Formats: sequence, C-alpha cells, structure tokens
Amino acid sequence: MEEKNIIYDCSRGCYCERTSQGELVTKYSSGCCKLSAESWLNVSDGISNKKYFEVRFKNTRKGFYENTSGQILKIGDLVVVEAQNGHDVGIITLEGPVVMMQMARNRVDLSKYEFRKIYRKAKAIDAEKWQEAIAREHKTMIRARQIAAELKLDMKIGDVEFQGDGTKAIFYYIADERVDFRQLIKVFAEEFRIRIEMKQIGARQEAGLIGGIGVCGGSLCCSAFISNFQSIRTESARCQDLSLNAQ
Repeated sequence: MEEKNIIYDCSRGCYCERTSQGELVTKYSSGCCKLSAESWLNVSDGISNKKYFEVRFKNTRKGFYENTSGQILKIGDLVVVEAQNGHDVGIITLEGPVVMMQMARNRVDLSKYEFRKIYRKAKAIDAEKWQEAIAREHKTMIRARQIAAELKLDMKIGDVEFQGDGTKAIFYYIADERVDFRQLIKVFAEEFRIRIEMKQIGARQEAGLIGGIGVCGGSLCCSAFISNFQSIRTESARCQDLSLNAQ
C-alpha cells in the first residue's frame, strides 16, 4: 500500500487507506486516540457483556451504545449509530467487562440510562460519506470564524465536528461572556446548509481538543488523560506560571 493512499486522523484515533480496488478501509489506532482507555487485564466473561460498547467520535467525544444490530462487533470496528437526528459514524474503542467498569466510573445506571443504538457495521458507502463530511470540517471552521468576526461577536470558534451522515455539525466555541448567537446560527444554516449545534467550552477543554506541550515538556494532561476538570487553586496556578484569572 502506497503512503499517499493513507489518511491519518489522530483526532478520531484512526487511519484510512484505499485498497487496490478503491475501497476505503478504516483502521483503529489507539496510540494516537485522545483519552483512550486500555484494558491491561486479559479478562473475559464470554458473551454476557457484548451488548454494550464504548463508541468514540472526534477528540474527546464518546458514549456508551447498545448493540441492537445482532452483528458480532469488536474493538476497532467502524459502526453506524443512532443520533438525535439522522445517524452518526464512530469507532468501537471498548468492549466486554471494561465497558461495565467505565459505566460504573461514570455513574451510569443501567436501569435508567437511555442507551442509543448501534445500527450496524459501517458499509463502504457509509465510510465514504463520513470522510466527505470530515473533509469539510477545516474549511467550515475557517469560514465560521470569518462570519463571527463580521457579526462582531466576542467569541472564538475552536473546532467543528461534522456528524457522520454530513447533515449536522457541532461548533465548539469559547466566549468570556454570554453570546447571543441567534443571528449567527441563522447565517451558518444558510451558508453551510446543515443543522447547527453550538457548544461552549472552556480554555482547558480547548487545550484538550487541540493538544499541546506543557511547561513540563510533555503532552498536556487534559489532552492525554484528564476528562474531568477540577478547580485550580491560586497556589497551583502560581507554581505553573499561569495567569490568575477565571479560566
């Protein structure tokens, strides 16, 4: 396989390559997947926990899904899952007993939690549409920033994530104060012809999405393993040479 046929996507923890027949094949790469969880214990309980899986999307967005497809699924499979509107495409990153541990860690009550469904393994046409949507993300983010500047809104578009079917996009933004973006959503919908979801994030969440190098010389903890951000004391901020502000 020639290197030029490989598309790397560390924000989703995978890479795609074209076969000699032109088919797009997606392979999971846990090494570059942010906030990934690894099972170091070779534990198995047969098929009792093959019902629930962790499915990962872009950056740190992931969720627990129920397998209603009847298909045999495993870690690394590209799957089509239920979304609020339409469907999304993600990669299975955990299975078996480890999923139950993760759900217990996140205080998921099996009797009350409304699991969204895994419809099926993704077909070639699903993967193609998924990649087409991903290819639009960077240009959409640049244009979204221009529109926000034209409307003189005090906010920053940090990232854009398209849904797997290409019908919806999540715009992650940072703002120090409350922003009235009703007009912005209207312009976005007319410009991009998709459904819009605005999601506000903090400075540390942005660092977790983008990644970077800390003062210690290593990768930022929030982009490597921290998912719950605790309040930082002023003593800790001074020790890390951080500015003393709300963020």
